[in-house]
Amino acid sequence: MSTKTDPDELLIGLVSISDRASGGVYEDKGIPALQEWFGAALASPWRMETRLIPDDRAQIEQTLIELVDVVGCDLVLTTGGTGPSRRDVTPEATLAVATKEMPGFGEQMRQISLQFVPTAILSRQVAVIRETNDRAALIMNLPGQPKSIRETLEGVRDADGKQQVAGIFAAVPYCIDLIGGPYIETNEAVCKAFRPKSAIRPPK
Repeated sequence: MSTKTDPDELLIGLVSISDRASGGVYEDKGIPALQEWFGAALASPWRMETRLIPDDRAQIEQTLIELVDVVGCDLVLTTGGTGPSRRDVTPEATLAVATKEMPGFGEQMRQISLQFVPTAILSRQVAVIRETNDRAALIMNLPGQPKSIRETLEGVRDADGKQQVAGIFAAVPYCIDLIGGPYIETNEAVCKAFRPKSAIRPPK
């Protein structure tokens, strides 16, 4: 059973995966970047649980399971550990705890990053659903750099602010609706959530 008590509140788990940051070699930048982005982007109630852990597959799996099954997170975002090096095991750990894969998120993340660097094709980010008997959560792997995190979530805009490539977060609120989570409203100046007309609720 989860510890979540308010069904209308979005509970977000943020997991930064880095041997060096978790060992105190340098300061983690992924979690602060995500905290700042959600503070600006979300217009409905939310709170977060954060974890800073090393590149260890068993520990990543255990952390993701804990955040969904015990803490009750509706959305879990990881940063780091998605490249081709031997220590990069975040996608394997994420797939291991999944009940459904959501390949469109990873495809779109790479599409966004390719607007900036050709090495985006080296990224192995995945997204999945983890379902328990009474609930479900969306788990997504994000890049490790704050600039890349923001671009991935918001998308790519031209010099006039017009969106050229959609960010992944535009689809997240409706995904959370479909798996039984809280209704998420966003600050449209940062990120406009897309829903079919039939799924849009009138403002309270």
